[in-house]
Amino acid sequence: MRPILRVRRQAYHRTVLANGLRIISAPRPEAESAAIGLWIAAGGRYENRRINGISHFLEHLLFKGSRRYSSRTIKTAIEGRGGTLNAFTDEEFTCLWAKVQPKELTPAVEVLSDMVLHPRLSPKEIRKEASVIVEEIRMYKDLPMQSVHDLLNSLLWPRHPLGFNLTGTERTVLKLRRADLAGYQRRFYCPRNIVVAACGRLNHRQLVETAARLFGRVPPGRPQGYAKVREVQRKARFQIESKETEQTHLCLGFRAFPRNHPQVQALNLLNVVLGGNMSSRLFERVRERRGLAYEIGSQVRRFRDTGLFSISAGVEHKHLVRCLDLILEELAAIRRKKVTPQEFERAREFFVGQVLFSLEDTVDHMCWVGECEMLLGRVEPAERILRQAALVTIGDLQEAARKVLRPDRLSLAVVGPVKPPAADRLKRLLEARR
Repeated sequence: MRPILRVRRQAYHRTVLANGLRIISAPRPEAESAAIGLWIAAGGRYENRRINGISHFLEHLLFKGSRRYSSRTIKTAIEGRGGTLNAFTDEEFTCLWAKVQPKELTPAVEVLSDMVLHPRLSPKEIRKEASVIVEEIRMYKDLPMQSVHDLLNSLLWPRHPLGFNLTGTERTVLKLRRADLAGYQRRFYCPRNIVVAACGRLNHRQLVETAARLFGRVPPGRPQGYAKVREVQRKARFQIESKETEQTHLCLGFRAFPRNHPQVQALNLLNVVLGGNMSSRLFERVRERRGLAYEIGSQVRRFRDTGLFSISAGVEHKHLVRCLDLILEELAAIRRKKVTPQEFERAREFFVGQVLFSLEDTVDHMCWVGECEMLLGRVEPAERILRQAALVTIGDLQEAARKVLRPDRLSLAVVGPVKPPAADRLKRLLEARR
């Protein structure tokens, strides 16, 4: 077994209030900042067709005023004191966060909590923000490197919320009313659905006291359910969105392991070998040797009950079929033959470095803490992740490749000016790789 890298042990503190609110912190006395995040179990997979996009819409509206703060004072209360304020929506959660000087941590929690618990949801602001989001949706449609991922998701999870666009559609967004948004906020934005995560120069006891003052009397609410994924796919799928673009963008994907699967670290190392960096097989072969793409890479995503391994590239129109052929050759090769010890160790060293680097910044570390607690109910210490990676063998990597990268489970999305002859060649290529 490979020796386990020694890393500085990080202490994590966890407190649960009587109403179910979870507070978890990673004190870093040497840091010059403190990052605070409010994580809500409300995201795209909790939606249905009628309210598609509501999680993202509500995240926008949190910034438009709360019971104690106007839209402007929300921003100045953080940015006017040297901090940074932002938010994001994912399939499984919404996160509202701030990075501040340590002395400003309590005021930041006060602002964020009021935004989450008491948003104004002004009808006027709802109408204005709906127009803004419609423009955002149109912007993404004009970005084929983004829209091709949305198209892939719809292939991987047809008729399931994981296959919907996080931003919704123009139609669903414009139909959402205040009653929809307020009802959604009441159901999901409750203590049992919220994690307060923090990292940096802070005192956990003081953070708990602040959270208890702000959230302690709020009714607990209850966790909301979501539609689980049924993994049913027996043959390759592909879809082409024909439009005039400067490049043709392709994205192929396979449903993969869920977040807590015992083989996730083997899949992470497989990702590094195939397309996770500039030393990867796909980057070397498709870009460096053949010059077919400026950008090509792979990605792993994990959800509670499923996952995704994807490969994406942007190519000159005439190189589409050749590029896909090379990608499929590499996938077949890694299923058929084990990687070399040297390639395997390079991938593991890269993975170890990325884990450690991801914990340097207080915001990144807070996101690690919040996401783990939200989705696993615990924090995964870096040393545990590295210990798991140290136990992965070359055989484990190949087994992960054989389980995930199956030709009959492949989905391919393409956005670009693809003519019928090229579409037919793509279809024949996929059928030949069965």
